[in-house]
Amino acid sequence: MTVELKGYPIKAFAICLIAYATAQMDLALFGYAIPSIREEFNLSLSGVMAIVSVAFVLGGILIVWLGTLADRLGRKRMFEFSLIGSSILVALHSVVPNPATLAALRGTSIAVGGLSYPVTGAIISEEFPARVRGLFMGLLQIGYPLGWALASIWAAWLLGSYGWRYLFLVGLVSLPLVWVVHRVIREPARSSAARATDTPRPSVTELLAPGIRRRAVLLFCAQFLFVWAYAGSIFLFPSYLSSSRGLESFDFSLLIGAGNAIGILGYILAAITGEYWMTRRNTVVLWTMLGAATFQALVWLTSDFTSTLWVYGLMSMFFYGSAAVKFAYLAEVFPTRLRATAMATCGSFAVTLGSASGPFMVSLAVERFGWDIGYAAVVGIPLVLAGLLYIFLTPVPSGLEVEEVESLLAREGA
Repeated sequence: MTVELKGYPIKAFAICLIAYATAQMDLALFGYAIPSIREEFNLSLSGVMAIVSVAFVLGGILIVWLGTLADRLGRKRMFEFSLIGSSILVALHSVVPNPATLAALRGTSIAVGGLSYPVTGAIISEEFPARVRGLFMGLLQIGYPLGWALASIWAAWLLGSYGWRYLFLVGLVSLPLVWVVHRVIREPARSSAARATDTPRPSVTELLAPGIRRRAVLLFCAQFLFVWAYAGSIFLFPSYLSSSRGLESFDFSLLIGAGNAIGILGYILAAITGEYWMTRRNTVVLWTMLGAATFQALVWLTSDFTSTLWVYGLMSMFFYGSAAVKFAYLAEVFPTRLRATAMATCGSFAVTLGSASGPFMVSLAVERFGWDIGYAAVVGIPLVLAGLLYIFLTPVPSGLEVEEVESLLAREGA
């Protein structure tokens, strides 16, 4: 296995992980800036979440189209485009004059930055040996908590002293990665071979074909519900700590950053468990249910900074860490020629719609029922439903080449 991983695969993984983490950092900056944005534009909690919702709907529509381009034009070309476009669009947040402009700019940056999800996933799934593909796909998801941890460092330094507008200039730090990707990353041979065939150009409608439709619909719904809960929890957590727990920006940035750093362990354990000890489907169910339980403990059983930090870290390990196996499962159960399209539609599009719905509905529940009840119910129930939907998906043994997975699912009609 060591020989198989030497050279290019490990280099590609390191670059994809760094790029994925910086993309998540760029997206996370907005969560930390929400309390300050509300104050400057005189917005209610549901008002600022309405901006988030509009932005994610716009981003979701765009990202499906961009995902199909990754199948048609190639992974590497769209990877470079994502890095350049996201850096510039995030930095432009610093000069928005009004909420409408902020929503439009936010939506386009979500789409372009979010393209890193299907592109990096496709590169890793197509370049890595079958025996460790799922493990490294899972480890790639460490970019989520790393991105939030990095954003917390910037927020702790910049928010209090310079304000939220300067915070978004941090988006420019990922620009040098474009040169690294251009020099090191190659177009996967599987992707090039798939584009060279005479088959029709990949389209979203193919995901509704017999033999693919069931898994596509189930994965879309499960991802939508999971991200409803994920976005509702993580984007509103700074506001929760500020409004309900009375923490200042430095303190809640530190708590969230440290909690996500602790949560990295859960991503690693999920990836290892899904690769060697359980199927990825069963690992998703277990991690999601444990995440739902620890989220309720976070809301109802913590009060001081220390207890909140440790329970948040534990919750991050399971709730957010379940993404490590979700990502790997999603990437391997679709044909190569449709992989980026499927990941953009069943993954990124579901993510953006969940992100549009979750925070807004949680904010409405909080305004009506208060932080504890609104937060616990409107995050907790969709999270449990997301875990249960995975029970209806076909478990896939680890160690199969992506072509073997495709044959297995075709035989079972799943």
